[in-house]
Amino acid sequence: MAGCWGGAAEFRAASQQAIRILPGLSREVAGVVDFTVGDWVLLAVSIVSTFASGWLFYWLTRLRARPGRPGGSTRAGSRWLRAVPTLVAVLAVTAWGAFWLGTGAGTEQPAWTESGSSAVGPNGNPGDSGGGAVWLELAAGPVLEAGSSHNLTVAADGTVWGWGDNSGGQLGDGSWTSRLNPVQVQWMEDVVAIAGGGGHTAALRRDGTVWTWGSYGWDLFGEGTTMPIQLQGMTNVVAIAGGEDHTAALRRDGTVWTWGENDHGQLGDGTTTDRSTPVQVQGMAGVVAIAGGICHTIALSHDGTVWAWGANFGGQLGAGTGFEGLTPVQVKGMADVAAIAGGHAHTIALRSDGMVWAWGENCYGQLGDGTTTNRLTPVLVQDLTDVGAIAAGVYHTLALRRDGTVWAWGYNEYGQLGDGTTTERSTPVQVQGMADVVAIAGGGWHTIALRRDGTVWAWGLNYDGQLGDGTTTGRSTPVQVQGLPDIGP
Repeated sequence: MAGCWGGAAEFRAASQQAIRILPGLSREVAGVVDFTVGDWVLLAVSIVSTFASGWLFYWLTRLRARPGRPGGSTRAGSRWLRAVPTLVAVLAVTAWGAFWLGTGAGTEQPAWTESGSSAVGPNGNPGDSGGGAVWLELAAGPVLEAGSSHNLTVAADGTVWGWGDNSGGQLGDGSWTSRLNPVQVQWMEDVVAIAGGGGHTAALRRDGTVWTWGSYGWDLFGEGTTMPIQLQGMTNVVAIAGGEDHTAALRRDGTVWTWGENDHGQLGDGTTTDRSTPVQVQGMAGVVAIAGGICHTIALSHDGTVWAWGANFGGQLGAGTGFEGLTPVQVKGMADVAAIAGGHAHTIALRSDGMVWAWGENCYGQLGDGTTTNRLTPVLVQDLTDVGAIAAGVYHTLALRRDGTVWAWGYNEYGQLGDGTTTERSTPVQVQGMADVVAIAGGGWHTIALRRDGTVWAWGLNYDGQLGDGTTTGRSTPVQVQGLPDIGP
């Protein structure tokens, strides 16, 4: 059974982020509205057709009326001729307005706006949760995701592509062969979010169903599967997140469901019993974002507070103690949080003011507070402001600033900080050559980023081809992933 203890090389990443929530809304979540462009056009046509019918009836009545009779007018015909172009103009303007509303024009778009936890757009950019009936962007999770040694991305057409380690079938291409360049996951379409773990992958389709493939690294699912299969019993899902050997899903009703390994209580059902089917996390409701650490899970509540459960040997639950939590405990001192992410034994949170806080294990400076001291409660990351997205690897942490630059800190033996060195950093350093970035994700010992032009870049360890540049050569500065289709929004 895979565990959360041992040497550094045994640990795998689960840089998860949450769901992206459209900005400008209050923090009370009651449901999800998912209007498409077609829905808006249908509504507009219905309104205009009703209006036009009444108008047409009125003018035809006037045309039939004889001069001198009540309601009659000798100028009715000329008025009708003037009404025709007016009606056409109203119909055109209404249709244009419907398309404008349906595509979200005129509103701040998710950082791809995140996948981060934006709260949760292609990678964790912050957003406000909403009140009453809320607008949660269904593509509420990452479109760029990193597992331990494999990566995934959702193309513009809703297909999924993966590269890197495939020893557990986690690339979903029907083989166990690792790939140095991206390959398409079979049978997957209309996907809006993905989550990666140690040797498994999960995908969320637009219809709210969850699909999984790969192996959880233990015997619960046998050898695993190299092809996607639908997870039974999970519907109305709006966000997913993955840990090392467990997975979490957020449903429209604000409840959280988990499955997989549970030796540290990371499933949050009050037990340490492994689960091959989803169980509901106890005591969690009104959740708007989820994230997975290696052996712990994190949730962002509608009121901006953060909750965590599972392993706590580094203080990653943020409750001020080192005791494991079989059910959720509230992180101390965290409020007005917009995005969350988890690493090996540390957790990070992005507040709506653009400041980043971190807690838990800090042996490599991954908390970014200028020390290597573990923290049982949150500390402020130094010298970092105006952040729009966050992500975490095993022992390193990442932030995407609103100006499109990427910053990193923590473990750097394989160049995963992207600053051209292999020097550990206890405060943020800028990743070289990365500008106009809209999404980030942290893998085990590597990092990936998505630029606004739709290109994906990677750096760090490349033993399994996880950098996607056709080689197994590690990089301390970004290289472009080769062979991907259009990854634009």
